[in-house]
Amino acid sequence: MAYHPQPIDAAHVGLTPAILDLTERLAENAHDLWAKQRLADGWVYGPKRDDAQKLHPCLVPYDDLPDSEKEYDRQAALGTLRAILALGYRIEKGPDA
Repeated sequence: MAYHPQPIDAAHVGLTPAILDLTERLAENAHDLWAKQRLADGWVYGPKRDDAQKLHPCLVPYDDLPDSEKEYDRQAALGTLRAILALGYRIEKGPDA
């Protein structure tokens, strides 16, 4: 079976400075969600990834991640935000946020 990904076309979507700021917070949250699940599954920090021993070098706070890992999370967050906007939704910061 051939798989042909068809993500939402969001090439036309511009992002405001406020949305770009949100991107970093969402990237950090995505990392924290991933890490929380890994830890719950018995994984621990290890300097080199080892699936058999459940060791992973990215089980560290977001600020301590290598830039390449942060960029991966940022791109996922940006893609999601762009898709939300491309689908016609609005993202607004509430008065208590």
